Amino acid sequence: MSVSEKKIAVVLAGCGVFDGSEIHEATCTLLNIAAQGASYQCFAPNIRQSSVVNHYTKAAEPDETRNVLVEAARIARGNIKSLADFNPDQFDAIIFPGGQGAAKNLCNFAAKGADCEVNPDVEQTLVIAYEKQMPIGAICIAPALVARVLGKHGITVTIGNDPKTAAEIEKTGAHHQDCEVENICVDREHKIVTTPAYMLAQSIAEINEGIRKLTAEILKLS
Repeated sequence: MSVSEKKIAVVLAGCGVFDGSEIHEATCTLLNIAAQGASYQCFAPNIRQSSVVNHYTKAAEPDETRNVLVEAARIARGNIKSLADFNPDQFDAIIFPGGQGAAKNLCNFAAKGADCEVNPDVEQTLVIAYEKQMPIGAICIAPALVARVLGKHGITVTIGNDPKTAAEIEKTGAHHQDCEVENICVDREHKIVTTPAYMLAQSIAEINEGIRKLTAEILKLS
């Protein structure tokens, strides 16, 4: 199959680093998929956000509610589907950008660490993708989500080099590998590729290099 025939599912978690998908990471993911010749479709669970944060003041807004799918549609320019409608037979790989929404909305790793609960649609998507040997990419904090669901298989991931987060990941049965911001961690046996992005990065240029490599490896494995 040529790269132009490959289609990647991208799972978003809202819109904004503090309560949704990290916009730079999500945008670099979409850009690199297209720039490398493949196509994509965005998905998000149709659920209420766990919290809402004012990205100007960085203060929580406890009286405000938002929907993860509706907010993620901002990044996707409206071209997005509910994750409940994900059909793995239509895709060659799947990528999860980071942002706190990955650890607050797709699961609650931010609050509960290795003991977190995962949204049922997200869990089902990851399990099916793994069982079909579909390459899985995860960026920034999103590898913790993948570890929670697939750690029992002994997968290897990275979130960079934060020892506390790495320790929680290893509690799931997954292995953590330290990684520099511009590099990727490739678990070829399980077809899982991860990169630290804003867990370490100081600029959008830094995250783009890791995401570029991640996308290339995902396409190579698919």
